Amino acid sequence: MKNFLMLPLAASLLVGCQQTPTTENPPVVQNAPAPTSTGAATEADAHVALARYLQQQPEANLYVVDSARFVEVDALWQALVPRTDWAKRMPNRAAFEIDKLTGEVRPLPVR
Repeated sequence: MKNFLMLPLAASLLVGCQQTPTTENPPVVQNAPAPTSTGAATEADAHVALARYLQQQPEANLYVVDSARFVEVDALWQALVPRTDWAKRMPNRAAFEIDKLTGEVRPLPVR
């Protein structure tokens, strides 16, 4: 019976601990400007776009972007990037496609 009497007391104590949101100073959210994509017309631009893409990946430290090889294929750049965790396996490089017009980077399956 004592437990039932303590329940309203505990509930009122918990309600008293809750913070009420203040509307006087709403939180300010700053939106970061989206990076402008200017495309990847040259190999250097493709290298920059690929490096930016790989920095956003969860395992970015596994890619050796400085050793990437690029091949121009029509309206695309294809890149092979060595991975440190694939050192003794074949294939030991990850493949990516970079669109020349948009600079969009897409991973490619490696066989």
